[in-house]
Amino acid sequence: MNDSLYIKGATVSLPSGSEKRDIVVEDGRITGLPARYANIKELPEIDAEGLTVLPGFIDVHTHGGAGIDVNAADEEGLRTIGRFFASQGVTGWLCSVLTDTPEQTLWCMEQARKVIEGGPYDGAPLLGIHLEGPCLSSEYKGAMPEHLLMHEASVDLFRTYQEASGGHVRYTTLAPEIPGVEDLIPQLNALGITCAIGHSGAGYDESITCIDAGAAAITHCGNACRLFHQHNPAIFGAGLETDVYVEAICDGRHLHPGSVRLYLKAKGWDHVVAITDSIMAAGLPDGEYKLGVNDVVVVDGDAKLASTGVRAGSTLTLAQALRNIMAFADTDVDHAVRLMSDNPARLIGFAGKGRIACGSDADLTLVDASYEVVRTIVGGRTVYQA
Repeated sequence: MNDSLYIKGATVSLPSGSEKRDIVVEDGRITGLPARYANIKELPEIDAEGLTVLPGFIDVHTHGGAGIDVNAADEEGLRTIGRFFASQGVTGWLCSVLTDTPEQTLWCMEQARKVIEGGPYDGAPLLGIHLEGPCLSSEYKGAMPEHLLMHEASVDLFRTYQEASGGHVRYTTLAPEIPGVEDLIPQLNALGITCAIGHSGAGYDESITCIDAGAAAITHCGNACRLFHQHNPAIFGAGLETDVYVEAICDGRHLHPGSVRLYLKAKGWDHVVAITDSIMAAGLPDGEYKLGVNDVVVVDGDAKLASTGVRAGSTLTLAQALRNIMAFADTDVDHAVRLMSDNPARLIGFAGKGRIACGSDADLTLVDASYEVVRTIVGGRTVYQA
């Protein structure tokens, strides 16, 4: 019965808005949302008086945290990241593998597979893998190693990675201008992989062609991509105009708060996905770190490549992103939390996650009046408690 419980006295963030409700959890799923106390099955109780219960956070784009880099993380390293993320309200995440050698990438697939298939542990579950590359633009490579980028798309390499992962590659980033990407997208969709476009200098027409082919998102829109021009709105304009999702790094560095508001105005509250794009330095002091094969220096929480000074991921957490979005958009927690719960769940196709409703997985984040995380619950099991 350790995945069954009764949460009483909370303010609950429901799809329709916050209400005073209790939450009944049985066998890891939400089975009731009574308006007043009704623990008729005498389930173990959590007193959540004074707290708000949010749908658990999902990070679909992160390269690490707590001193662990995804590209170098073995099985236990990935669990260490997951434990740190649980302390930040995360109840599921994708490990983003930076463009690397095929040999190292295959090793990463094997480590991730072990964790994904290894069952519950005391942290945020690894739900799948995000391949950031290798079909990316040299001009907009960001922190991607130039010599490892592919200049012609090949489904064979992705099929090899998908087989090695046990089918757990769920998401990838592609640049539309790389020859073959337009044809690759539907093939990857058929392998169960959601495609985003980004790290790209693609023009508007190229971008629209890939969206029509099945691309579902723009990777960290506004960062490492060609920007809007009135004569060629480019990938940026295509992302804001169409119905695709746009990822947003809401740390106040990658995007001005006005840009976050623009995305919300253009896309609505249901097509912006808050990501961290965090590196191993998340949760740690300033210093020298790694991002894949790159050396990174963090000063005042800002991560940049040691060699060029180009920004290289972030030290953001989703708990901080929640508070930032509320401030940037002058909005309530019910709106802000959609960007890191329901929206990423729908983007990647995580059925039963991302919202508090009967039948949904009991993946819950409990926050105090300052929106600091005090408890994280995955499938009815507490995986973090402040």
